[in-house]
Amino acid sequence: MFNQTFDSPVIRHVAVVGSGLAGLTAAIQLKGLGHDVTVFEKSRGPGGRLAAKRVSGGSADIGAQYFTSRNPDFLPFLRKFGGVDCFGPWQGRFGFQAPGGEWQPFPEETRYVGTPRMTAITRALSAHAQVVAETRVGKLARKDQAWSVYDTGDNHLGYFDQVIITAPPAQARELLAESGLHELAAHLDDPVQRVLPCWAVAAHFQAPPWPHHEAMRCQHPALFWVANNSSKPGRNDNGQWWVIHASPTWSKQHVESPADEVAERLLEAFREVTNFQIWPDDLVTHRWLYARSEGGDQPGHLWFPEHNIGLAGDWLSGGRVEGAFDSACGLIAELNALPASQ
Repeated sequence: MFNQTFDSPVIRHVAVVGSGLAGLTAAIQLKGLGHDVTVFEKSRGPGGRLAAKRVSGGSADIGAQYFTSRNPDFLPFLRKFGGVDCFGPWQGRFGFQAPGGEWQPFPEETRYVGTPRMTAITRALSAHAQVVAETRVGKLARKDQAWSVYDTGDNHLGYFDQVIITAPPAQARELLAESGLHELAAHLDDPVQRVLPCWAVAAHFQAPPWPHHEAMRCQHPALFWVANNSSKPGRNDNGQWWVIHASPTWSKQHVESPADEVAERLLEAFREVTNFQIWPDDLVTHRWLYARSEGGDQPGHLWFPEHNIGLAGDWLSGGRVEGAFDSACGLIAELNALPASQ
């Protein structure tokens, strides 16, 4: 799909909302088809679920921890537009705790991470797109056959033939509702309810707190995932940075709790699992409100032809990192099949 070239005289002006993997995939493919594309990103830089946070001496991946590849086009796309150095395999020992407490190995599968951090992937991809950062799209307004796009300060950002929204369901629904597109917004009522939060803590240890695995799923009500971030390729940390993800249920119950209280309780849960003796000497805590989608209808992407508005994201295609790529590919394939007049 991503090797297609533009063979139509019609150039569409397309706005993409969000510069995560889905948004950048869509932008790169549309640009390759000859269209004029602008990506609007509310943060300082691209990332989406491939998020990292600065810590002493480097960074820690507090969003998606790794990704796999089942679509044969995914890795070639990353190599072509991101470069071979922006990601690599994570050779860590992965384990999960069975209900009886014993540890078992993860199924064999190649798992990849960005190098030297997860955001390296989206930053590399963003070099192939026109990204307008620190700009939050707040409203769309119909202007003849085009869309006028405005930021949250009511500043006009331009006219576009089509709009692709790759923000999380709650933010996408808010944008559609603010634009008076309540029927479209209603399509997201169920997905919004299915997106789960996640508290994340990055903790630095001078000595390894757990010598048996680099990544693990634990049988603990507060914990979903624990990993030695320093074991990933390209990280050159002194000591070890470990990332702790709280379970969805625990995160939902404590979504409004103070960050220092969350960190203390999650570290105590980690100690209950590993029995580490040395308390970390540095901490970074992050509340990830739109961490993962669970269940529900997942059509791959959404396209509303009467409005020339589409939605893409991993939440529409299985929830995995690769799902963002799959979702964008499906949407662009549908747009590419449209008559030239649309």
